[in-house]
Amino acid sequence: MIIPALHRQARPVNSNADRQTAVGLPVASWSHMAGVNALFLTAAECMQAACDYPIVFVKAGDDGQGGVDYAPIAVFGLSPGENLYLQDGAWRAHQLPALMASYPFAIARGEQGQFAVCIDTAYEGLAAQGGERLFDDAGQPTEFARRVTSELEKLEAQIQGTRAVSRRLAELGLLAEKRFDGTTPDGRKVSVDGFFMVDEDKLKALPDATLLELQRNGLMNLIQAHWVSLGQMRKLLMWRGERPA
Repeated sequence: MIIPALHRQARPVNSNADRQTAVGLPVASWSHMAGVNALFLTAAECMQAACDYPIVFVKAGDDGQGGVDYAPIAVFGLSPGENLYLQDGAWRAHQLPALMASYPFAIARGEQGQFAVCIDTAYEGLAAQGGERLFDDAGQPTEFARRVTSELEKLEAQIQGTRAVSRRLAELGLLAEKRFDGTTPDGRKVSVDGFFMVDEDKLKALPDATLLELQRNGLMNLIQAHWVSLGQMRKLLMWRGERPA
């Protein structure tokens, strides 16, 4: 998955063009994420991500069957273009969302359904001295490149799985549009809308067999993580209060 605000100049990795390309990691600065106020999360990472980010659901386009797709996201700011997790280029949370953890790499899907490993050529850590090369002198992928490809393939599988999970929540009618209202420590009022949450009353109204299904396939864990994560909104209010009005 390529996110334009994250992967600014993404292109497929090429053994000729990238024969001498080396990648310096970890990422030293996330300054280019300053205007990103949310990012997609996979269902697999939500349990851990709930310790650092508020997790909500948003509409994510057409599901191809006349319905709407939804996706879980980590919320970074309380208004469009605001990222409260960024401070002087550093990231303020312990865990990075998976799409950031795999940066500067990403997987793109071609028109024929094939996948290609891409790299953000705008990343400042490319061709860094002492970095990890993608190809050896003979043009063969290095162990580092093979490891990156393997991790990206796992991530892509998790992304596809997350789509299925979100569709199941929508099919059951559990996602309800909500609004968040809060007050910063210095008294400023904040309102956030346009997101969806799992409605507790609708969940309780499901048949026992369906609740058992959700428990056994791990969806209940995702729902619980989603609910617990909403407590992180208080942290965003505090961080917003640290900034000038």
